Amino acid sequence: MEAPLQTEMVELVPNGKHSEGLLPAVTPTAGNQRVEDSGQSCGEGKGFLQKSPSKEPHFTDFEGKTSFGMSVFNLSNAIMGSGILGLAYAMANTGIILFLFLLTAVALVSSYSIHLLLKSSGIVGIRAYEQLGYRAFGTPGKLAAALAIMLQNIGAMSSYLYIIKSELPLVIQTFLNLEEKSSDWYMNGNYLVILVSVIIILPLALMRQLGYLGYSSGFSLSCMVFFLIAVIYKKFHVPCPLPPNLANITANSSHVEVFEEKVQLQVETDTAAFCTPSYFVLNSQTAYTIPIMAFAFVCHPEVLPIYTELKDPSKRKMQHIANLSITVMYIMYFLAALFGYLTFYDGVESELLHTYNKVDAFDVLILCVRVAVLTAVTLTVPIVLFPVRRAIQQMLFQNQEFSWLRHIIIAICLLACINLLVIFAPNILGIFGVIGATSAPCLIFIFPAIFYFRIVPTEKEPVRSTPKILALCFAVLGLLLMTMSLSFIIIDWVSGTGQHGGNH
Repeated sequence: MEAPLQTEMVELVPNGKHSEGLLPAVTPTAGNQRVEDSGQSCGEGKGFLQKSPSKEPHFTDFEGKTSFGMSVFNLSNAIMGSGILGLAYAMANTGIILFLFLLTAVALVSSYSIHLLLKSSGIVGIRAYEQLGYRAFGTPGKLAAALAIMLQNIGAMSSYLYIIKSELPLVIQTFLNLEEKSSDWYMNGNYLVILVSVIIILPLALMRQLGYLGYSSGFSLSCMVFFLIAVIYKKFHVPCPLPPNLANITANSSHVEVFEEKVQLQVETDTAAFCTPSYFVLNSQTAYTIPIMAFAFVCHPEVLPIYTELKDPSKRKMQHIANLSITVMYIMYFLAALFGYLTFYDGVESELLHTYNKVDAFDVLILCVRVAVLTAVTLTVPIVLFPVRRAIQQMLFQNQEFSWLRHIIIAICLLACINLLVIFAPNILGIFGVIGATSAPCLIFIFPAIFYFRIVPTEKEPVRSTPKILALCFAVLGLLLMTMSLSFIIIDWVSGTGQHGGNH
């Protein structure tokens, strides 16, 4: 099945990043028409495909002007998201060695899947993830890719709103200098997340264009760097074990029983064991580890737009940008997970920042981090919503003129559904787990491999060639990981152990 060449771009990207604002604006050169023009697309496609194989392909609709360094920043910004808050919990349930192995494996396969995407796009000159799906499998392929990206973005929005739900009450409690959380409505996270959604997020989401995105994206990345610095700093200032009144709160139920029922000598022995890092752990919560990591590394829909905008683009240059970005995020992720875990050990919660409230609710540094992260995620939610709404409009109302009524209704419905999900979700772990076990394997493993297999012509690489066999194995691996992760998560939910994820 040979789908027609189509280069329209559905600008859907993960982790709250939208390519219009992330990337510097580039104006098409004079007289250079958009390739969507039906009279030129065929001729341009033929000319592109007939280029000498010794030359790297260039996209036909405009000239990229983004530097190597800015492209690294843009892709790093696309990778970085709220997933960093869940990695310390993942380490607590895998151990340091197993966590390092899994994180390295996910980073490597992310790099390899970007290689597959770049090679596929080089064959057909397409610069959008969804359009690779269209080129490979027609409309079903385009819809599958768009749905996976929508699910990823909905997961990102849910995780951001959950951070608002869990962190904003603590900020208010600190500002009001309250020793204990009160029952007032303004201390209820469910009410607060609705309030923030209506007063701040919805008006921003109703804008037709999001021009502030570039500033918000940079600020969001800066907040996460600030968060990492604070995590490393607090490791050397938080005692272990925590004072008894705090340790009882932070430790899991088995430790609470020990503290209450055993003699003082047993308490000392147990707390010493509690403050010893584990290197290899397998338990019911380990099933969430790979989905959390996959969720944290998804940037693939952003790769092709960044490649298009790159000055003097080549597959080798873009692969270097991807490898450098993934390496930087890999180091940040590992440091955040390691120092977060070594601060609280088995007492770490599925949302790391929330755990620090058990130490000192009035800590100024953590308060500053909370305010910065809350500001960043609040400004990022409408950015994530924007491409999801755009995808819905293109799938359901593709040939219709822009309508403010439809624009507003879609935004309100999306925000309402995501608020309900956040209010009724027991903890952020479920969001990371489900999204990381479904959309992330599709975007990282399955789609790049099967698109590559379908798009690269057999005369260039036969079906039984090593690269295509590796691509198929890669897709099967992704399918197996998705099936296993979902199975373990469902079993965990049915058994009821997953409900303790937020209080672990």
